[in-house]
Amino acid sequence: MLPNDPVMLLSYINTQLRDNFSSLDEFCAANDADAETIKSKLAAIDYTYDAQQNRFI
Repeated sequence: MLPNDPVMLLSYINTQLRDNFSSLDEFCAANDADAETIKSKLAAIDYTYDAQQNRFI
């Protein structure tokens, strides 16, 4: 289960992307999560996914 709080979600996902997954799509597949929902939640706190860096910035 992913954190509901956007700041906690940001920290959790960036850590997972750094340590365990090579892309957001890979993370979502492994966690049965929707990439667009994650992007939308993090856009609300002004973060966007950078595929080259494989993290939200």
